[in-house]
Amino acid sequence: MAKLKWGMIGGGEGSQIGPAHRLGAQADGLFEFAAGALDHRPEAGRAYAQRLGVPADRAYGDWQEMLAGEKDRPDRIDLVTIATPNATHFEIAKAYLEAGFNVLCEKPMTMTVEEGEEIVRVARASGRICAVNYCYSAYPMVRQARAMVRAGEIGKVRLVVTNFSHGHHGDATDADNPRVRWRYDPAMAGVSGQFADCGIHALHMASFICDDKVATLSADMASTISSRQLEDDAMVNFRMEGGTVGRLWTSSVAIGRQHGFDIQVFGETGGLRWASEHPNQLIYTPVGGRTQIIEKGEGGLHDDAMRLSRVAIAHPEGFPLAVANIYCDLADAIRGEPRDGLPDAADGVRSIAAVHAAVASARAEGAWQDARPPMFR
Repeated sequence: MAKLKWGMIGGGEGSQIGPAHRLGAQADGLFEFAAGALDHRPEAGRAYAQRLGVPADRAYGDWQEMLAGEKDRPDRIDLVTIATPNATHFEIAKAYLEAGFNVLCEKPMTMTVEEGEEIVRVARASGRICAVNYCYSAYPMVRQARAMVRAGEIGKVRLVVTNFSHGHHGDATDADNPRVRWRYDPAMAGVSGQFADCGIHALHMASFICDDKVATLSADMASTISSRQLEDDAMVNFRMEGGTVGRLWTSSVAIGRQHGFDIQVFGETGGLRWASEHPNQLIYTPVGGRTQIIEKGEGGLHDDAMRLSRVAIAHPEGFPLAVANIYCDLADAIRGEPRDGLPDAADGVRSIAAVHAAVASARAEGAWQDARPPMFR
């Protein structure tokens, strides 16, 4: 089967997320890295793309040049990944969808709910895929957890507790670090800092595993480092459409926590726990029974968990391979076999609607807000 052609915007030299996309897209031989506009400095972007093996005539200076160069090629790219700062996502994603390209966008998909709803409409009208990189949902044992919930193996879900908290932005003297500064700048990040950066991963994960949607929420946010315009810590309570109660904490000033993303799902007949720092294990406790460790790669797993496990039991599969699983699902979808677990533009707009609802709630001293985008109410 011929490789699909893939292009990338952003994610240049020194980028935090760029290498994960390049490893993920090419891990299974499904995509060829064919085009790129990798840096806001045109010459640096062109040079870096060529060092990575992109042909010189497809190493572009910016996303507009790449769009113009690719749209009429007979061998044009099948998928473009957008890994640029938040404020640029909407314009780039809309332009590429309208030109008939499939898109994978980093989160948050847009800055506003209105932009998010527009992306949903444009994707539907174009007939193209617009996926959002909620890659943690592609770990095999997360897929196992979702399948167990869907199969009724823990009964009706009563409560979900999740957090994504780390301490890597806890040094106030590091405020001018460009990799940190933009995340708390409204012009670059939007209305929210930490919740829009990490908290929405946890919120999406809750919806994904519970197979339900967030309906309402109440939030408290704080900028614990006074120079920051946006929050670096947030606590969010939420209720899901199916009645599940949710609790979420997210922080970037929790010094001592390295990654800190985990989720616990409590049902009528059992509970599940997954942590990103131990991603190959799912902890399962049946009511009245002993706690069990379900291992990635062992026999008897649900189909989706088996499909997305590459190596034998006891061999770790980490973050780049979770990203690779998103690309596996994208390749299948592009070839006409959609995968149920692929996060799409609807997930993206639900996330940004929750971000705006959380900001409004925090400003109103925790008043409960409708967390759904208007198009899904």
